[in-house]
Amino acid sequence: MLRSLYVKNFILIDSLDIQFPEGLVIITGQTGAGKSILLGALSLLAGAKADASKISPGADTCVVEAEFSDGLLVRRTLSRTGRSRCFVNDEPVPQQELEALAARLFDIHSQHGSLLLSSPAFQLSVLDAYAGAGELRENCAQHWKDLRSAEAELRRLRQEREESRLRADYEQARLEQLREASLREGELEELEEEQKRLAHAEQIREALTEAAGLPDTHALREAERRLARIRDFLPQSAELEERLASARIEIDDILATLEQLGASVDVSESRLEAVEARLSQLYSLLRRFDCRTVGELLEQQNKLAAHQERSEGLDDEIDALERRTANLQKAFDGCADTLSEKRREAAPRFAARIAQDLQYLELERAVFQAELGAAEPSATGRDALQFTFSAHGAAPVPLAKCASGGELSRIMLCLKALMSEFQGMPTLIFDEIDTGVSGSVADKMGAMICRMGAHCQVIAITHLPQVAAKGDAHFIVSKELLPDGGAVSHLKLADTEERKMEIARLLSGATITPEAIANAESLLGER
Repeated sequence: MLRSLYVKNFILIDSLDIQFPEGLVIITGQTGAGKSILLGALSLLAGAKADASKISPGADTCVVEAEFSDGLLVRRTLSRTGRSRCFVNDEPVPQQELEALAARLFDIHSQHGSLLLSSPAFQLSVLDAYAGAGELRENCAQHWKDLRSAEAELRRLRQEREESRLRADYEQARLEQLREASLREGELEELEEEQKRLAHAEQIREALTEAAGLPDTHALREAERRLARIRDFLPQSAELEERLASARIEIDDILATLEQLGASVDVSESRLEAVEARLSQLYSLLRRFDCRTVGELLEQQNKLAAHQERSEGLDDEIDALERRTANLQKAFDGCADTLSEKRREAAPRFAARIAQDLQYLELERAVFQAELGAAEPSATGRDALQFTFSAHGAAPVPLAKCASGGELSRIMLCLKALMSEFQGMPTLIFDEIDTGVSGSVADKMGAMICRMGAHCQVIAITHLPQVAAKGDAHFIVSKELLPDGGAVSHLKLADTEERKMEIARLLSGATITPEAIANAESLLGER
């Protein structure tokens, strides 16, 4: 249940911190005083769209915080920039999570909530709540979700297989071209270097031969001998002798290398033709596959091979998914069949209970039926539900075609009363659900709302004194006009005298008469 509500800087509410008791809580006030603003604040916790225009003039942020049973604290803040933040027990959570949590904590019926009566989804949810099929309905929804997901994946795989088959010959030919080429990383660079050597082989050999004939190592050896003769007379000559020997040895080594290089130079025309043919093949593959290197060609080859392997495994994957889809379909069908049986068993009892409550609310000849029919499979099963109604005992027709505003209010109250018993909602909030009724009907609606307070906490915004007098607690909303032309709303728990005068105001209007006060005392005395 809702234990407390804190609101700051929300429309006309400057600051509000209020505690709520159990049972039936009544909220009344002058038109425009701000009764529905409270519902707007709670709607933020229920996931309503963040709207910076809801922030009080002059403020940068607004805060709505509610404490529920067992110390559960939920809060939502809204900034002037439009940014919204949600918290559960002071831990930040996504808005969707807060919305899902709020849906289990409280239910708001707004002034236009009776329009839901024509919604097939709402009608089906009410019947399922009455039938105790909540868990079964959740299972059905999960089976449907899994089935649709598997079917979508199956369609994707079949499409992939079809596309693979259409391009299989083309991709196979390309893969064979690359495999037959026996590609090797770095081969292109090696061949380009070899092609340069082969193309200039004669020039290279001639240069090497000429270079080998130029150095004269005999002259160096003679210079060594002459220096050796004066070694004893000029000690410095020994070092020069050694340097000449070292230079001669180095030149001998260079000449040997020049000779080897000259002998190794290949002047084979056939080899040059083979290298150029291979280069032409590689260049052609690079252009055909739009690649820059042999490494990229190898990547293409690996991708084509992987795709071919993937295509070969698609049939097995599709077969497995087809079996899984069939099992999911079977699970959904079984769950949907059980759900249908539960609904068909509950529908007559449900309709009879609603009709009984409508007759209590002075629609003595009311006929109400819950007509089940077949529907396309969906997350809610394979059933379509339609509420039909007649206020005067005639053949019932769909609600949207026959019911007046007052009749819709009574039907919705009957449904909410039933849901309060079977849905386990901790808090129900009504915003003038008694619209369109008066007199003894209003008194009986008040009694019904009061009985709902035995199953859950009920917060009712009302303009009917017969309903207001039934509450366990009575809050009055008032609006204060400020000197700067602004206004703020206040919410106050009424004491006995204030409550009597408020009900008298509801009875007589702006001028409270002694008769209205006496009538108010009488209504309060009947509690």
